[in-house]
Amino acid sequence: METIIVLAPLVAAIIAGFGWRIIGETAAMALTTGVLFLACLMSWIVFLGFDGTTQHIHVLDWIQSGSLDTAWSIRVDRLTTIMLIVVTTVSSLVHLYSWGYMAHDENWGHHEHYKARFFAYLSFFTFAMLALVTADNLAQMFFGWEGVGVASYLLIGFYYKKPSANAAAIKAFVVNRVGDFGFALGIFGLFYLTDSILMDDVFAAAPTLAETRLGFLWTDWNAANLLAFLLFIGAMGKSAQLFLHTWLPDAMEGPTPVSALIHAATMVTAGVFLVCRMSPLFEYAPEAKTFVIYIGAATAFFAATVGLVQNDIKRVIAYSTCSQLGYMFVAAGAGIYSAAMFHLLTHAFFKAMLFLGAGSVIHAMHHEQDMRNYGNLRKKIPLTFWAMMIGTLAITGVGIPLTSIGFAGFLSKDAIIESAWGTGNGFAFWALVVAALFTSFYSWRLMFLTFYGKERGDHHAHEHAHESPAVMTVPLGVLALGAIFAGMLWYKPFFGDHERMLSFFAMPQHEVQAADHAAAPAEGTAVEAATTEQAANTGDDHTTDTTIEHAPAGAIFMSEATNTVFDNAHHAPAWVKVSPFIAMLIGFFTAWVFYIRDPSIPGRLAAQQPILYRFLLNKWYFDEIYEAVFIRPARWLGNFLWKKGDGDVIDGTINGVAIGFVPMLTRIAARLQSGYIFTYAFAMVIGIAVLLLWMTLSGGAH
Repeated sequence: METIIVLAPLVAAIIAGFGWRIIGETAAMALTTGVLFLACLMSWIVFLGFDGTTQHIHVLDWIQSGSLDTAWSIRVDRLTTIMLIVVTTVSSLVHLYSWGYMAHDENWGHHEHYKARFFAYLSFFTFAMLALVTADNLAQMFFGWEGVGVASYLLIGFYYKKPSANAAAIKAFVVNRVGDFGFALGIFGLFYLTDSILMDDVFAAAPTLAETRLGFLWTDWNAANLLAFLLFIGAMGKSAQLFLHTWLPDAMEGPTPVSALIHAATMVTAGVFLVCRMSPLFEYAPEAKTFVIYIGAATAFFAATVGLVQNDIKRVIAYSTCSQLGYMFVAAGAGIYSAAMFHLLTHAFFKAMLFLGAGSVIHAMHHEQDMRNYGNLRKKIPLTFWAMMIGTLAITGVGIPLTSIGFAGFLSKDAIIESAWGTGNGFAFWALVVAALFTSFYSWRLMFLTFYGKERGDHHAHEHAHESPAVMTVPLGVLALGAIFAGMLWYKPFFGDHERMLSFFAMPQHEVQAADHAAAPAEGTAVEAATTEQAANTGDDHTTDTTIEHAPAGAIFMSEATNTVFDNAHHAPAWVKVSPFIAMLIGFFTAWVFYIRDPSIPGRLAAQQPILYRFLLNKWYFDEIYEAVFIRPARWLGNFLWKKGDGDVIDGTINGVAIGFVPMLTRIAARLQSGYIFTYAFAMVIGIAVLLLWMTLSGGAH
């Protein structure tokens, strides 16, 4: 069943992409959609019926060279089953939604065929994401990692006639390559030290990696910290964390269903999944975990501040995604990987619904995306309004404080904030609380500008605004159920109950408490074999066995120190647990005052604080800084090498030889061709004399 879940979307994508002229465009759309709903059904069967025992399903052999074995295998554990339902549920609903959204796309002419290609891209992306989350070795994971990168490039640039879409696709591709370089270095380092890229082998070697030193960039590093850091660099790019975040808002150039699928629920969560999957390594890399916490908290705060002033409805939600991913990384950095996965799960439901709801609004308003041209739409599109209202209640964290009753985001976000407090990291805790306040403000700002107040903008668009067809509203209803109930349903196994969490993720109690008691490198580990190889390069003939210890059981791994953080979070004071709810209320009330009670306040405030307003509106000037620091110097260097290096030196040399030196030689040679026999005879005599002289001198040397 698991093999069908992974490979069926690939087969559907190939048939729809290359065979649609034979089977027809509608049949191609039906095939990809039907296959995804089948995969979704199977994924839920796997998730609900999973008994906690890790399975390894061999699919096919791949590259094998020496000790390198990249056999394609499906790893089935609790992390995998969670990601299977997230990916296939959102993807299947997006496929269905796209039937309505892409039916009459104004970016294409009446006689242009684009639907089969779009659905093939969606299915190919889903296959790549499933390959990533089911990977049993790092090479297979990297294949899926790059596969979703290719698919996102194709989908972001789907409107290839628009220069902005092409630029956004290239930007996403290039920025992600920066992060992927770090990910690749991490894989190389792990293979160098453990002589394996299999997950179990790497996990088993983690305690010894913590005791190993590794030279990198002319410095001696702790191997576990360095390799965990390099893997996280890859996660930063894919999950749009601070400094590598600039591609995500521009990616909104793709069709709205793409935003819901790739940039809300699946691809951008791959980085969070990577850190959680590599928890046995990160638990032995405390400095790397601290770095993860700070980057996550800074991203959550930064993106929330930028979301306050954005006017494009999709960009507001995009920065919201960036901010929520920061929350997930704080939980992962704190070692509470279950809370990170909990928020990943709940966020998939309410954020996909918000994106699809925004697409419904855009569809109703004839592709107008500026919220300043909306207003009073709740009566025109009531189903979309209620779906987005539920999504807003979920993302802002509405619930009953100090209970486990509330919308999905209320429970998962509070779990992360309590975990941040449990680490003792004041910056992370307060950054997340303030980000919760800002999240509430910009979310309710979106609702008030879109559905309340007076009609603004094009009167014709408002007059003809209408509810979306059922193929677009039904997915909203399904996702709304997840946004309401997902948190309450899975709170205890993900965070609320320690024993149930250990059982849910199949973590034996003795392993949880054994992590901090890592001994010195034991004989027989693959790390020692790698160390022996380094010694051999310096002339030491010592050799050791390369047997791998048994990997830790369970989908995630928590050290004793992390266990302490978990207990601290559960015993946090009441004010800590209530603080995100209070922040939410402050954000809601402020947005109500600004956009319902006195809509003139935002304009006056922006006029009073023009520097701050422009700073936030221009996204902290990250794009401008990167333009000055990286892009312009790179462009100057490229122009210099082109004009001076290629033009003057290379072309100049070739042209000079061809036009100047060779004709000169031919002119000299022509002058020697006098036509007189005595001239040629004289040349022959001179040649014989030179030859005899050379033979005499060379013979004397011997």
